Amino acid sequence: MIRMNRRSVLAAGTSALALGATYPAFGQAKQKLRFSSAFTETDTRTEAYKSFAAAIKDDFEFEPYWGNTLFKQGTELVALQRDNLDLCNLAPADISKQIPAWSLMTSAYLFRDADHMKKTFKSDVGREFIKMAKDQLGIQIIAPVYFGSRSVNLKPDKPIKTPADMAGIKLRMPPGEFWQFLGESLGANPTPVAYAELYTALQTGTVDGQDNPVVASKLMKFDEVTTQFVLTRHVIAYDVMAIRSKIWDAMKPDQQTKFQAAAEKAMDENTERFNKQEVEVLEYFKKEGKKVYEPDQNAFRTFAQKRYVEKYGNDWPKGALERINAVK
Repeated sequence: MIRMNRRSVLAAGTSALALGATYPAFGQAKQKLRFSSAFTETDTRTEAYKSFAAAIKDDFEFEPYWGNTLFKQGTELVALQRDNLDLCNLAPADISKQIPAWSLMTSAYLFRDADHMKKTFKSDVGREFIKMAKDQLGIQIIAPVYFGSRSVNLKPDKPIKTPADMAGIKLRMPPGEFWQFLGESLGANPTPVAYAELYTALQTGTVDGQDNPVVASKLMKFDEVTTQFVLTRHVIAYDVMAIRSKIWDAMKPDQQTKFQAAAEKAMDENTERFNKQEVEVLEYFKKEGKKVYEPDQNAFRTFAQKRYVEKYGNDWPKGALERINAVK
């Protein structure tokens, strides 16, 4: 029989704990990723996230909460920062509330199309904004998540070529300073109306028009009470896939590479689906007799960017807008 005193027992226990700490993954289940999104499970983007989850299933257990069933919209970033959430589909506007410089990434006519947006996030200036979010907020941005481009949809049969043609147009915009300013940056008279009340507001003439991705406009049947779609494409609508930095930094380099590649592949497929839907919807509107055309994009871009620089430019990193404009 071997005698062991109290000190020996404690020493042995400490050694065992140390050994266990050295190999934390041994015998443990895959890490769970609690995910939150504002969109529901029927949304097109859900298909992308499910595809992504399947690609990382060997390393992570994806636990989704669609339609803000876990956290209210707008609170996901704080949930990430408090370690109450692991992964989410995050609105850039939520980042700009904590980092004013990020308001550039939410401005009108910043991106020419979804491809330009993707290339910007891959560029030096894009990586600087990603690093900014990681350093200041403790989140790692994985990839942008595209969900269509916003265009103007009007009831009056008035040709729109430049922002000057939008003068006097009562354009419905969502309530809030950010959205009202967006309407002003198009040359219109922004009018706040709740989304659920928009069809009636167009029907009765309370507003002259609205702006939304054309796919959403078809779903809401706004074409029934309007005459034309002016393809301003003033906002390339996107969110970002974001994960807690603690989780990202704990991954091995090959895990990070696999995670990043899976996300980008899923989101590229997502962009293709949205682009296809947009083409189909525009063809539908034309067949229904609606006018569908592009205005002078350069005139709108110049006008909008000038307004944004005047209002928010002091918060933006010097030269960042010009560098994004130069991305090819």
